[in-house]
Amino acid sequence: MESKSSQATNVVRFPGARSSANPRRDQRSLMDAVYAAGFLPIEAHDRATKVMATRLTIFGFVVIDEMQADGTLRRLRPSEAFHACTARPWRISKPSGRYRIEDRIPETDRELFAALQA
Repeated sequence: MESKSSQATNVVRFPGARSSANPRRDQRSLMDAVYAAGFLPIEAHDRATKVMATRLTIFGFVVIDEMQADGTLRRLRPSEAFHACTARPWRISKPSGRYRIEDRIPETDRELFAALQA
């Protein structure tokens, strides 16, 4: 006599261990790695990571700087990042505050930003 489970299941377990989160494999891990490190370099030919970083840029979670031939960095807008080629490496980083108040603002103009400080 065979013993079968009384409940049918539609879940198929694939053999092997589940891979752990890798910053190069999923958006959340990539974003967490960038926030923890401050910035993360991406090699020029790493298209998969660049695509994930572009998606995160569109939503404002990270910013992308493209490394120029002379070593300087140029900030890419999301539309530029979407169409950027794999010719140059990138550096993705956590965006700075969009509405940050700096000390250079004259005291007379600080009242314009009072609502942002609350």
